[in-house]
Amino acid sequence: MEKGKTNDAASPATGSPSSKSVHRYAVNTEKSGEIIVTVQGDLSQQEKRAVFLTVHDLGTNHSSFEEFVNSACMIEIKERSCFIHIDVPGHADNAPNLADAFQFPTLQLLGEELITVLDFLHVKYVIGLGEGAGANVLARFGLAHPSRCLGLILINVTGSAASVLDVFKTKFISWKGDEVGQSAEDFLLYHKFGYQLVGDNPDKEKIVSEFQSRLHSSLNSKNIKQYVKAFMSRKDLPLKNCKVDLLLITGIMSPYASVVEKLYKDLNKEKVTLLKVERAGDVLADAPAKVAQSILLFCKGQGLLTSVAMPGVDRNRAFSTSSGGSTEGATGARRLSRGMSMEDYDKPNIRRLSVTINEQLPPIKK
Repeated sequence: MEKGKTNDAASPATGSPSSKSVHRYAVNTEKSGEIIVTVQGDLSQQEKRAVFLTVHDLGTNHSSFEEFVNSACMIEIKERSCFIHIDVPGHADNAPNLADAFQFPTLQLLGEELITVLDFLHVKYVIGLGEGAGANVLARFGLAHPSRCLGLILINVTGSAASVLDVFKTKFISWKGDEVGQSAEDFLLYHKFGYQLVGDNPDKEKIVSEFQSRLHSSLNSKNIKQYVKAFMSRKDLPLKNCKVDLLLITGIMSPYASVVEKLYKDLNKEKVTLLKVERAGDVLADAPAKVAQSILLFCKGQGLLTSVAMPGVDRNRAFSTSSGGSTEGATGARRLSRGMSMEDYDKPNIRRLSVTINEQLPPIKK
């Protein structure tokens, strides 16, 4: 892919992007090399949309979030949102080996440099949505650039450098040259699925088979190794200093459940919410509807996606204006007037932010 170019999935007849369009960009960063970005949705409509920035976990790439966004439970959110999916260096489908001289970025550096992607795409504000190592990266982005972040949704985020490493201190993670060795594969499986792989889970064989198939097909094993090393050498995450609202999500069967719960207890309860999903390890796959519902509730609290009805709520009642109804969020009441369309009602309420955005940011390149 040429730098700055895009593969456009918009209708060739009109050339105009739609909510279903997918664009891919190659974005050069100063210290993290080239990052491949996949955009779902029309960023030219970002003033009327919720814009999410996603970063994937170990042993996968942007496809994990793209599949979640395309699931049935995300239809209404997807129609009123844009998603910017990040592939960390060397993790795009069928990516070549990273150069031997390339220094893979730390999670801290990668988080800080995500601002380059937003500037490249001319995006002002995002909600971060990350899983595992990707959640750690996005948390660091939110800490470094709070004026560009409306909130963070973090799945199985790790707050300390050592809390999970202790689990693996007696295991040597091996790699057969550039290939994923058995112990490395075991680590990635446990990291992703946790206690779903313990005991008599009837789906265990299917879970392992599907993960192995993806791991050994389109992903570059040598590059996966670099991301794992970056995760294993991460520093403490000072989320107590976070200025934006947080939603922490974990599955009870995840190896990180206790880590996430401990992190929650240490944070300001006025800014953080915790969702623990029963009988789930990989929450995006095991409980997508619950995750989607929690994302919607969180966004409504930020004054976003307010026209999207909650599941089980009649749409006409939810948006009736005859009784002068209003909705309350973290940013205050927003009254729906008779003359306001759903698109206008979905516009983010960003009055709580006091920032100056550089109007000379580069335009979206197509």
